[in-house]
Amino acid sequence: MYRIFGEKIGFIGLGKLGMPCAEAIAKKGFDVAGYDVLPKSSNLIEIRDSIADLCRDRDIIFVATPTPHADGYDGRNPISDKEPKDFNYDYVKKVLTKCNQHMGITQSLVLISTVLPGTIRREFTSIVDNVSLIYNPYLIAMGTAEWDMLNPEMIIIGTQNGDIKNDAKAQQLEAFYNQCCDTMPRIEFGTWEEAESMKIFYNTFISNKLALVNMIQDVSEKLGHMNVDTVTNALAKSTHRITSGAYMKAGMGDGGACHPRDNIALRWLANDLDLGYNIFETIIEAREKQAENMALAILKYGNNICFSSDSYKSNTNLIDGSYSLLVQHYIIKHGGFIANGFDTRVDVIVRVHESDKIIADNSTKIFDPWRSYPPADNVVYYGKKV
Repeated sequence: MYRIFGEKIGFIGLGKLGMPCAEAIAKKGFDVAGYDVLPKSSNLIEIRDSIADLCRDRDIIFVATPTPHADGYDGRNPISDKEPKDFNYDYVKKVLTKCNQHMGITQSLVLISTVLPGTIRREFTSIVDNVSLIYNPYLIAMGTAEWDMLNPEMIIIGTQNGDIKNDAKAQQLEAFYNQCCDTMPRIEFGTWEEAESMKIFYNTFISNKLALVNMIQDVSEKLGHMNVDTVTNALAKSTHRITSGAYMKAGMGDGGACHPRDNIALRWLANDLDLGYNIFETIIEAREKQAENMALAILKYGNNICFSSDSYKSNTNLIDGSYSLLVQHYIIKHGGFIANGFDTRVDVIVRVHESDKIIADNSTKIFDPWRSYPPADNVVYYGKKV
């Protein structure tokens, strides 16, 4: 177990995120110093004049440099008609370059700025080679930054290969949070890409959730005889499937007698009420494109494809809205053949339900979108690419 007290913490970027977090850490008894390009003052942390000076004696350095969009992209004005753009990483690159020049292998460099999945490996690894780089994005709300820092919902730690057991710097960071936080935090480890995704999709889940409940508000206003709060309160109490971890395992898409057809009907309702937007068109299009993407991935391993089931749910023969049949549609569309597994040589067997048991020789691929089938040379895990 690492003992963190006595080690020295540095913060680069003392803005609306960096300063309250640095001061919160200092209040817990840590030796904290910081640097910012703009003049800053604090009664709790030492302000340094340069990155080089900060790197001189810090054991862990957190980089909280902004990754801004261009002017007009923050959402205070309409942005749906603007060209999609990645974040601007110029500030981060400049800071990481200087840190790499002035830090050594005994120090830890920890990036907390928001970046898109794939950014660190693509943009930053070529400029950071003297020190290990850890990605540790914060899930902090402005206005409660200090409390969120010390009482996090989860701590995200990403490294080059995600092998935390053999990464002393990641273990050091874990020990730091265990000693710094008021509550024992839930710590989630992964590769850089996994950590980048945890952060950005966490935010996106919130955006989608708000878009849906505000759509219910619009329906209430347009339709009448309806209080949006009555509906959303009922949904919020539905802890079995809506506000739980249910349906958070990627695999085959939704199906059944309700889900696809409800979205089709709600697509009509959104148009009938003239909401001016249609979330359900996007849901339907995404479902179909995801099925096509899976079909194309399956076809990489051969053209004669067998599916373990046509049903939309295990332990039933019901095929209403079957995602298996939707994927099969795209298999055929792209030149594949659906085999029954008895009278035709099979190149690939698709494991439709996670409970499906499959027997196949080594010449036949088992395509598992659930990533839980026992590993073997002929097993392909969809969505787990390392």
